[in-house]
Amino acid sequence: MAWKELPVGPAACLERLRAAGWAAYPVGGCVRDLLLGRAPGDVDICTAARPETVSALFPGAIPTGLKHGTVTVPTPDGPVEITTFRREGGYADGRHPDAVTFDVGLAEDLSRRDFTVNAMALGPDGTVIDRFGGRADLARGIIRCVGDPDRRFSEDALRMLRGIRFCAQLGFALEGKTAAAMGRNAFRTAQISRERIRVELEKTLLSPRPQWAGEMIRLGLLDHLYAFDRPWDLSGLSALPILPEARWQGFCAATGFPIGALPVERKLRRAVEHPERAVISTLALSGGDLMALGLTGPEISAAQKRLARHVLDCPEDNTAQRLREILAEQSGSHS
Repeated sequence: MAWKELPVGPAACLERLRAAGWAAYPVGGCVRDLLLGRAPGDVDICTAARPETVSALFPGAIPTGLKHGTVTVPTPDGPVEITTFRREGGYADGRHPDAVTFDVGLAEDLSRRDFTVNAMALGPDGTVIDRFGGRADLARGIIRCVGDPDRRFSEDALRMLRGIRFCAQLGFALEGKTAAAMGRNAFRTAQISRERIRVELEKTLLSPRPQWAGEMIRLGLLDHLYAFDRPWDLSGLSALPILPEARWQGFCAATGFPIGALPVERKLRRAVEHPERAVISTLALSGGDLMALGLTGPEISAAQKRLARHVLDCPEDNTAQRLREILAEQSGSHS
C-alpha cells in the first residue's frame, strides 16, 4: 500500500516534512480505512518534528493544540492534523493528559493510542507499521484496546463511547476484555462533557447499526444522565430514516431517555419532544376541514394535535373518514 493513495493535500504535507528530513507517518483512522478499502476521512500525521518546526514548515498552519503537540494544516482536501511523537503523563480530568513530552519515537507514540485498529502507521514505502495486531483485529472484525483496557479508559473515558461507535459504524464486535473493562469503568463517563457524549451517541444512532446505542446503556455508560429503569428494544432503529430527528425520536421513545439531558439544537429537541407537530401537515383532515366541521381556532389547534398523536401510533388511521370518527369519539367521551 502506497502512502500516495492518500488525498493530495495530506500527501503533500508528508512530502514537505520528509523533504525537510523529518520522519512522518500517516497514522490512526486513515490507515484503518485504507486497509478496509474505504476512502479515508480525516488524515492525521505523526512526526518527529516538534510543533514549532511544523509551524515554520507550513506558514498557514493553525496552532490548534500546541500544548499537546498538534498543529493543523489547511489543505484543499481538508485540514490535516500533524502531531509530534509524544509521551503522555497523568490524566487528572479523565480526558486530557496533564503533560506531554516529545522525547519518544513512533513505537511509543503508537502504544498510547486507544484501539489496535487505530494504532497503525504507514511507512514511506507503503509498509503498514503494526505493533499491536491491528491488521489481525481488522480481519477478525473486533475492537480491542492497545495494552491494558482499564488503563486506556482511565486515561480517557471517551474511548469507551468511541469504541462502541466504531462497532456500530464498521460492523465490528467488542473484544471480551475490552467490553468487560468498559463495564468496570463506566462511572468515568460522568467526567466527559455532555457535548462529546452527544456527538458519539448521535454518530452511533446515525450509523448502519444504531442498535449499538443499546450497548452504551447496557454497560452503564449513560447512567449518570438517566436511570434506564424499563425494558427497551432498539432493533427497529435501523429501519428509520438516517436523520437525526428520526433516529433520536426512535431512541428516546424506546428508552424513555430525555433528549434535554444532552445539549442539542432547539429544533431537534422540539422534534423529539413533540413529534406530532411534524404530522399535522400530513393529516387527511386540514384546518379548513375542521373549521367546516364547526371547530374554532383554539379547538382546531387542539384537535390537530390530538389527531397527530393518534396517527403517530396508528398511521393506517390517517384517512378523512377515520379521523372524523375519532373526533366524534373524542367529542363523545368529553360530553
